[in-house]
Amino acid sequence: MGIPVLISTSTASNAASIDITSGIDGTYDEYMFVCTDIGPATDNAEFQFQVNRDGQSLFDDSTATSTFHSDYHNEADDSAGEGYHASFDKASDENFITISRELGNAADESTAGILHLFRPSNTTFVKQFYSRFSGHVHDDAEKGSHVAGYINETEAIDEISFKMDTGNFDGVIQMYGIK
Repeated sequence: MGIPVLISTSTASNAASIDITSGIDGTYDEYMFVCTDIGPATDNAEFQFQVNRDGQSLFDDSTATSTFHSDYHNEADDSAGEGYHASFDKASDENFITISRELGNAADESTAGILHLFRPSNTTFVKQFYSRFSGHVHDDAEKGSHVAGYINETEAIDEISFKMDTGNFDGVIQMYGIK
């Protein structure tokens, strides 16, 4: 792995989304989005992302295929486990992709993690991605989320949007380029 180079930092304060509309180009083969202190305004929310092809603007026209796996352990130490969640999978779907779910909106509830996007400027192949998040969720448990998949586009991708499935959120997203 190469050395990460910070490209931008975006901060949300009760925002509907963070849209990164510049800085994703052919300079780097991999882009890494480090998300910290992501806290929803609405209880039991899902943190999601979607991309735009070069020249598009609505974050609703790029299809994705992905898989979702999670693990959890509650604060009472009486419930733990892991599992595959087909209901969060995507199969040629244009909707936003969930990367952390069941987030709580209390002061001690948030999520943090990293999303990796590979070769978004390539115009021959689809764009692979994976993420790993850890969140304190709405029912007093720690939940890890593992998501992997691809954006089924051979056109260049130059924008990305992060949002909750419901309501606004707070948090910081730093975008790094890795050669």
